[in-house]
Amino acid sequence: MNEQEPNEEKLEFQSRVDLSALRDAVNQIKTELGKVIIGQHDMVELLIVSILSNGHALIEGVPGVAKTVTAKLLAKTMDVDFSRIQFTPDLMPSDILGTSIFNVKTSEFEFKKGPLFSNIILIDEINRAPAKTQAALFEAMAERQITIDGQEFDMAPPFLVFATQNPVEQEGTYRLPEAQLDRFLFKINVDYPSLEEEVEILERKHEQKGAIEEDLISAVLTAKQIAEYQSKIKEIVIEKNLITYIASIVNNTRTNANLYLGASPRASIALMEASKALAAIQGRDFITPEDIKKVAVPVLAHRIILTPEREMEGLTAHEVVRQIVESIEIPR
Repeated sequence: MNEQEPNEEKLEFQSRVDLSALRDAVNQIKTELGKVIIGQHDMVELLIVSILSNGHALIEGVPGVAKTVTAKLLAKTMDVDFSRIQFTPDLMPSDILGTSIFNVKTSEFEFKKGPLFSNIILIDEINRAPAKTQAALFEAMAERQITIDGQEFDMAPPFLVFATQNPVEQEGTYRLPEAQLDRFLFKINVDYPSLEEEVEILERKHEQKGAIEEDLISAVLTAKQIAEYQSKIKEIVIEKNLITYIASIVNNTRTNANLYLGASPRASIALMEASKALAAIQGRDFITPEDIKKVAVPVLAHRIILTPEREMEGLTAHEVVRQIVESIEIPR
């Protein structure tokens, strides 16, 4: 038996990528948010995944379910610049980008940067602003740069947009263009809390006795650490059969009889990158089919469009994505 012990030690799994620091940081972030946020575990996890994947996130839910608060407090756990922009029907591009102002002393125009020049941008009620403002935001999200008066400005990393929106059925809202939706890594749907969670929310609010929520949150990550962890995510291993699995899921959206518009190759890349980040925060340096299945709905549901007939029947994009995922054979 003693002679076999060294061999048994060699059989122990050794991670090819050191993820201990990343996992500790993620647990610290969840602990900090847990001081204020009750429940909403899926939203918090997906937002952390979006940061590690260097992707933007769209959060949808009825007013009052902690969409804005969660995004704001998550930004507070990172020692980076933060801006919050309230989108309204009269918001103009210059209100978010900035404007050139004439300097009398130098007799030259000086560009004064707007709130979009930050690291973490929280856009509240994104689906209330006019098309011109959406177009200005679109360039920043897509290219991580802004062009003003023929001059290009690069956005300092990390540059991440967390946007909230109310359901399109609510007054004063409209659907975002498909091209803009495609730039969001995730669309996260936030539901009402359970009865037990709502009781805990009330008890916690009573115990805080008016304390400012932001003061309860401490910074965990620096901009340098975020960049390091984003690079480490790229090292997560994905087997060839899982790459085929991802491609098969996305390809099925283009041939599915329930869909008028399927997902693009950008969706395939997003599905792979999000799966890598999800595996990493769980301490694994490799992707499993379960990682892919877990992020499939938030990655794909906002990138597809149902046929009018299926939409009238009450079918949802979430249901179609789940059906597609279940219909594809899981690689072994």
